[in-house]
Amino acid sequence: MILTAEVQDSGRRLDAFLRKALPDYSRSRLQFWIRDKRVLVDGSVTRGSYILRGGESIAVTPGEPPPLKAEPEDLPLRVLYQDADVVVVDKQAGMVVHPGAGHERGTLVNALLHHFGSLPTSNSDLRPGIVHRLDRETSGALVVARTHRAHQALAAQFHNREVEKTYLALVHGRMSHAHGRIASPISRDPVRRVRMTARLATGRAALTEYRALEQFAQFSYLEVRIGTGRTHQIRVHLSSIGRPIVGDRLYGAPATLPGLPVLGRFFLHAHRLRFRSPSSGEWITIESPLPPALSSFLEALRTQHG
Repeated sequence: MILTAEVQDSGRRLDAFLRKALPDYSRSRLQFWIRDKRVLVDGSVTRGSYILRGGESIAVTPGEPPPLKAEPEDLPLRVLYQDADVVVVDKQAGMVVHPGAGHERGTLVNALLHHFGSLPTSNSDLRPGIVHRLDRETSGALVVARTHRAHQALAAQFHNREVEKTYLALVHGRMSHAHGRIASPISRDPVRRVRMTARLATGRAALTEYRALEQFAQFSYLEVRIGTGRTHQIRVHLSSIGRPIVGDRLYGAPATLPGLPVLGRFFLHAHRLRFRSPSSGEWITIESPLPPALSSFLEALRTQHG
């Protein structure tokens, strides 16, 4: 493809010019073409940061990027439990579980491969050992398979809803009942595609149960159990009843809380996992303590409300 930079393109970066001129291709694809020397400006290889003057001839040779594959990285990893079949890690908030577009490095899988070597793959080299996920800003216990047999056994337990998953969450507002359940189906928000919604009649079945551990004037501290594992399930279900998770601005939480410390994440933590050992069939229960950032925030809230 031959493109020409016009006079009005003067001062524009090359990568920005390509995004505008070739909207059918993703940003990562265009960046790959630049790095792979498939983009020539007046016959010369250059960087995406190159500033156009106007009038340049830009030759683009499309090509498929190599398939992504997770690589080992020396990253901190806290192990809560391990045996020959599984490892349960304490995922930190801010860490993506496995590589993908925009997150090729720095993920939990990269750390796992460094610490444990090879892990079983099912249908993707980007998710070795992974049988379930936690949102990027959700911390806590996550189980990973270390063998193909364990991967199949754990996947079956999750599919059959045999795994018990218990979370701790702080939400805005007081709960009208000490415990309850939400069973609204969950689907992709048709307007804001980065969100899910429980306000449509259609969607995938989802079940969330909650129990109030503490009630404050304007907040509730909950224990939450989920019977399904839909995308953003706890976040969207609690938001759907007017109780968004503290810090979760995507689902309606305010940006600031006067008198309370800045949290920098949302208050959702995977506290407990219970599953059967793939080898013995015995129940294994693992707990992850509330991270310091969340426990400190909770203590500040208790102090504020005396």
